[in-house]
Amino acid sequence: MTLEEFEILTSDEVLQAIEQRIECNPIDIALDKHLEHASAVATQVKRLQRARAKLPSYYAVRATLPPRAYEQSSSEQCAMHKQLAGVSVLDLTCGLGVDTLALSRKFSRVVSLERDPVLASVTRHNLKLLGAENVEVLCTSAEEYLATTTEHFDWIFADPDRRSERGEKMVLLEDCSPNMVALYPRLKEVADNICIKCSPLFDTAEAFRKFNNCSVETVSLGGECKEVNIYIEGREPQLTATAIGVGSFTAEQKSLESYNFAPLPTSFDSYRYITLPDVALVHSRLTAAAFTGKADVWSNSGVALSIEPQQDVVGRTFGIDAIYEIGNKELKKILKGQRIEIFRRDFPLSNSEICRKFSVKEGANSRWCFTRIGAKLLAIKMR
Repeated sequence: MTLEEFEILTSDEVLQAIEQRIECNPIDIALDKHLEHASAVATQVKRLQRARAKLPSYYAVRATLPPRAYEQSSSEQCAMHKQLAGVSVLDLTCGLGVDTLALSRKFSRVVSLERDPVLASVTRHNLKLLGAENVEVLCTSAEEYLATTTEHFDWIFADPDRRSERGEKMVLLEDCSPNMVALYPRLKEVADNICIKCSPLFDTAEAFRKFNNCSVETVSLGGECKEVNIYIEGREPQLTATAIGVGSFTAEQKSLESYNFAPLPTSFDSYRYITLPDVALVHSRLTAAAFTGKADVWSNSGVALSIEPQQDVVGRTFGIDAIYEIGNKELKKILKGQRIEIFRRDFPLSNSEICRKFSVKEGANSRWCFTRIGAKLLAIKMR
């Protein structure tokens, strides 16, 4: 977004047009020959409509949403979930300011850095609309600010840019901007505690190799892994899997090797319930730890089977109607022509391959989980 485009979007005329057409089809808006700046209005309405669930506060005040900054922003739910609070915080990577807004509700003072001058202006505008009066947005890079500041903060927060100049996605912390690994010695001088938001693809084990005494939390929302957060605050290393709105599980990092998988059973007839671990557990490799003493688990990416229903677990539990081995001829007869809801856990075939193999279509008439336990491929009909 250019400064000229930003000024157009925040003009009284365009703001009024956006408000009047907020529920309209963006295509119809763009084709309105009588509307000045029709394309800009249509684009902004489209982004606001998409932001209604992800950024409800931004939607409510009709905030300005630059495309790349919006796509890379946290959801408000994930931003508010982060476990940090205090008097002062330095946000090294302001962007659209969603995490900054959440920090403003947990700290008395927020200093937020944005190196793009246009995006810095956009974020100041939005934060003013949102009533975040305790935030100071500075147009500078993290490296420049850290090189000269004499201030000390309770926390430093950063969500490093994970896109290269060519638009390629990056996962390694050293490849992102700012490089938090290289800056780490200086970060410890400027703040007591540090929080780094990483890609949902980030390997949690990598955090423990790079930083001393850190804790790592994998966060999911709606069954999708959204972010991995590293907390460096001097406590005993922990690994946490959190499914927002579902639950959370934490294990001491040093104790993870003590959790074992169940021995392979000769028969699955005794199991009455199946739990599908949330993606946060799977990504953190915490499935075995989370179900020890509760259910039988054979893989951190598989399912949990039990005799009793599971309560207060990070996942979804269903009753079992039947368990079939994939090679069972009866299974193909049972499934043929059905519409089924497909759940896969540690299974080699995709949904489309399952549909072709068993002559089924995806629907919601019945629920089936396809999984691997040991060398066996199973189809489990769930209630």
